[in-house]
Amino acid sequence: MSDTTTPPQSVARQRNADRELNAARLLRASAKHSYDPLTEIDWSAPVDPDHYALPAHRVALYGTPLWERLDERARARLSVHQFASTTAAGIWFELVLMEGLIRHVYAGDLTTGHAQYALTEVADECRHSTMFARYITATGYPSARPTRRADRLGKLHFLLNDTTMTFAGAIFVEEFTDAMQREMVRDESLQPLARAVARIHVVEEARHIGYAKPELERRWAAMTTARRAVFRRALALLARHAVAEVVHPRVYALAGLDPAGARRAAEANPHWRQARIDWARKALEFFTDLGVLTPATARSWRRAALLP
Repeated sequence: MSDTTTPPQSVARQRNADRELNAARLLRASAKHSYDPLTEIDWSAPVDPDHYALPAHRVALYGTPLWERLDERARARLSVHQFASTTAAGIWFELVLMEGLIRHVYAGDLTTGHAQYALTEVADECRHSTMFARYITATGYPSARPTRRADRLGKLHFLLNDTTMTFAGAIFVEEFTDAMQREMVRDESLQPLARAVARIHVVEEARHIGYAKPELERRWAAMTTARRAVFRRALALLARHAVAEVVHPRVYALAGLDPAGARRAAEANPHWRQARIDWARKALEFFTDLGVLTPATARSWRRAALLP
């Protein structure tokens, strides 16, 4: 009887060939569809205080008694501050992602397309972080710094140097923000500056997702059962903290509200819960198909208001 088992060397060659084909595709797309936000966006245009940055029903306090207390301009301003807070969280996560990608490249072969695309993605993320910082400045939002909790979590990730978690976190965060920003791009009633930022981010983040997903699939396939169990719970925790960072407590303080009370109102708000579920859907479908999200860990995702 002949042995039909594929030799490990053949598996490795095929894996590397697949990586290179994907990298070549992503590098071609980057060459055609990369943007410099410093020149693509008109940063000198005035920001209309009556324009929402997010659809009203996607603002965390929409439909609550606190929302009813605000006049229309204050509601619009709250949406602008919420999106500015989201971009600040984006800077925090992109810095963590860039550090992980640099470490990934450092351990690899820079003559490969796979490594060269990682560097291309770092360049994209540098521009995105600059774009987000410019948006924060343009809207008068007071800080691009994350919460102390997120700052500690980022530093812990640097110490652990878990590249697999970097890719998984990138998939979750980028799919989450992609869903949110696609809604913004489609809604022509929203603030032009916010939509311009969202449009650039949507185009370029699609490539980043296309890089991270097959990499996570390869790494997941090689994990032991024990490692998978730990990874599942760690990713759910990371996702919960990442989503909590989207609306910094200062957003509520800027609206003249008690941050603690407003946060409790947002957490109890079914509209805000549905927004998070909608934006997380694609990432969680991918994690479910891969086996990262299981019935045993679904409770953690549900507690974070990311599953119905």
